[in-house]
Amino acid sequence: MLRKPVGRLVLIVLVALVTVTGCTVTRVSETPQGDAPQVDTEPVVMYVPSETLTSVADVVAKVKPAVVAINTESTTYDLFRRSRIQQGAGSGWIISEDGYIVTNSHVVDGAESVTVTLDDGRTIEADEVYADVLTDLAVVKISGTGLPVAEIGDSSLLRVGDPVVAIGNSLGMGISATAGIASAVGVTLDTSPGQTLLDLIQTDAAINPGNSGGPLLNSAGQVVGINSVKIATVGVEGMGYAISVDQALPVIQDLIEHGKVVRPWLGVGLYTVTPAIAERYSLGVDSGVLVTEVVADSPAHKAGLHPGDVIVQFAGDEVTSAQDLADAIGSSQVGEEVEIVYWREGTRQVTFATLIANT
Repeated sequence: MLRKPVGRLVLIVLVALVTVTGCTVTRVSETPQGDAPQVDTEPVVMYVPSETLTSVADVVAKVKPAVVAINTESTTYDLFRRSRIQQGAGSGWIISEDGYIVTNSHVVDGAESVTVTLDDGRTIEADEVYADVLTDLAVVKISGTGLPVAEIGDSSLLRVGDPVVAIGNSLGMGISATAGIASAVGVTLDTSPGQTLLDLIQTDAAINPGNSGGPLLNSAGQVVGINSVKIATVGVEGMGYAISVDQALPVIQDLIEHGKVVRPWLGVGLYTVTPAIAERYSLGVDSGVLVTEVVADSPAHKAGLHPGDVIVQFAGDEVTSAQDLADAIGSSQVGEEVEIVYWREGTRQVTFATLIANT
């Protein structure tokens, strides 16, 4: 029986002039708060690239057996309360031979049924689905043994200009591949209120609806990212984003072992301040973390933070990037009161926030 996830993720615009769209148009589900699944899996192992394959075809041949198509069905209602079945399509990749599959949470959001089509043509209904809203990651569990597994790479070794290959169920038409380069690494994008995707890989490899959850591969045929979003607007081409596998692995491990991820939550959208950003928005300070959004009734809101504030210290430590602040929040404890030093309109200010669980 498929365990239904709850919650939502609405991808939002980083800048007002562009629209960030997921590879499927769905909400994102969170893990249920019941008992965690009882599984016996080995820890996910990180592999360092040891070879470079000679062609894109070699990369695809190595990984394609571990790439799956994911199809979902959910019930929606029109203005007259008439029900209809809505179908969705996405991608995933097998991370363990006993049937754990990595995908995006927005692929399986709200789904009443989730089916997985393997490379050998078999279609299997999912037993369990566990998702994490903040990172747009999910794990689908199917019954199986001895399944082909994708090799995991080290995304920290990826350089701008390195070749990459994206594989997935593009447009729900079956597994296909596109190739390009890593256009940027360590990218930060605002997502839904109070949520920010960190350490993304930007690529010009075509990522289309249905590609969400599929692997982004390096030249050794190893997974270095999970294809997630793209920027789609007039005049913009070749700007797709994948969640780096380094960022994803701890979340994936928690979902497999516990069925959920519980972390401290501040409730802000974040963006790294650079001298150019500081000048453009007249911030008065040329480093730190710009608050782009504050969620109502969140710890940040109760602490008096506003969009436009620049956080420079958190819990006594200096923060100079969105990743710094996210790491600092993640290393704190639920219920902990933390000191936040920030700048507002040229004035240095101090406040205190009590972190809560992201659930």
